[in-house]
Formats: sequence, C-alpha cells, structure tokens
Amino acid sequence: MQRTERLFALAEYLRGRRTGVTAEVLAERFNVTVRTIYRDLDALRAAALPVGAERGRGGGYALDRSYSLPPVNFTAREAALVVALGRFAIDMRLLPFTGTLESALDKVRSALSTSAQRELLERLRELTFLGVPSLPTKKNVREALERAWFERQPLRITYVDGNFLETTRELRIESVVMDRHETRLDAVDLASGERRHFRLDRITRAEVVE
Repeated sequence: MQRTERLFALAEYLRGRRTGVTAEVLAERFNVTVRTIYRDLDALRAAALPVGAERGRGGGYALDRSYSLPPVNFTAREAALVVALGRFAIDMRLLPFTGTLESALDKVRSALSTSAQRELLERLRELTFLGVPSLPTKKNVREALERAWFERQPLRITYVDGNFLETTRELRIESVVMDRHETRLDAVDLASGERRHFRLDRITRAEVVE
C-alpha cells in the first residue's frame, strides 16, 4: 500500500471508530511500524484532520468528537457488497427494521455515479440468495418496534400466544433476538416484572408508549 493510499485508509479507519485506538494497533492494522504511524498521524493533522490522543482505559488516537464527518465515498465494489447484504437481510427478513434499511440502501445507490450504478446492478444480478425467510410480520408492528427500541421507549403490544389467547401487554425491550426463522423480543412485562421472549410474528398490534 502506497503512503497516499494508506493515509486515506487511516483517515477512514479513524472516522469509522470514533473511539481511541493505539498506535500499536494501527501499525498492525496497516502492516507498518509504529514510527510510520506517528508520521502518518502528523500528516493527517497537517491536513487539518482533528486527530487527538486520549489517555487512560479505552484511550488512544481518535478524531475529535466535535468533528463533522464528510460524506462517505463508496467504490462500486464496496457499494455492491453493502447493497447485496442489505437485500439479503430484507429478503430473508433477518432484520425487522426493513424501512430504515431500504432508505439506507437507496442512499448508498444514489451516492454512485451512473456508470457505477450500472456496474452495481450487473453484479447484483449475478448473486443468488438461497434459504427460507423468517416468518412474516406486520409493517406497523415493525415500525413501532423500531421506534421503541431505538428511542428506548416502552412498547404496548397485542400478543397471540401458542394457545391462540390474545393479551395486551406493555414491554420494556431488553434486546431483539434474530433467530434463523423468527425474530423475538427479549423484553420485560412491565405489569408482572417477568422477563421473557415474544415472537414478533405473533404480535398483531403495537404502539410506542410515550
């Protein structure tokens, strides 16, 4: 890797982390000496990239947290892989947050030139996804779940259990568990204090509790 190429890669690496990383880790990552990393960091600072050093646990070199990141530039190959993985996640229903994922994939495509988009489409036509998708879920349920999870808000659901008994519950979501064929909420029932899993495909209605 030439120095100019390495400087760009180093800047992208620091931009993607935003937490401290030591010079030794950077040297191993880019297969150079620690002395070379020090020179590269000085070059980035000279180019007005706000690289700082943080002491203590979790410290190291990082971009200043107030730094406003420029747009990410994808090559056609990088974009093809990102879009392919996104399409696989949507088609196989691996993630319940399909609307947000679709929007992100659109932004990746729109960042490419016309020729790069054509190349991307050609590559994607040559990929085939095999497997059984996860069980389908309602769009309004997925949207409510996404908002509750990202905003750390309680979620009120109408749930149908294995005996076809319908109940209404208010949950605090601890985590979202994505199994091979189903998505489950690991959540605490706020009324009983019980922690259990709720299958997303068995939730008929959901709304965020303000």
